[in-house]
Amino acid sequence: MELRRDVFQAIADPTRRDILALVAGRAMTPGALAVHFNATRQTVSRHIQILVDCELLQQKKSGRQIFYRLNPEKFREISDFIQPFRKLFDEKLSTLEELMKYYDTESGW
Repeated sequence: MELRRDVFQAIADPTRRDILALVAGRAMTPGALAVHFNATRQTVSRHIQILVDCELLQQKKSGRQIFYRLNPEKFREISDFIQPFRKLFDEKLSTLEELMKYYDTESGW
């Protein structure tokens, strides 16, 4: 049985979220990513590997360099999973907003 890293644990880390944000605009090498962090290149490479293991990043070799980019299919899969929860959350927020407006008008705030 192959053990897979949990996507949600991977994106819970702020450094990994920052890496995803950086490569969202364009493919980047580990060295180009590392300059954005106050960490060793080895530490940044470890974060990248976790994101690759979760299939959030794809890698492509070009000559002697490896470029990383977002994996749109994996993000679509995550979005599809979250969508029903987003709708439920939005409905709950609307109800909460209505209650707050009601109590604000009743209390004179």
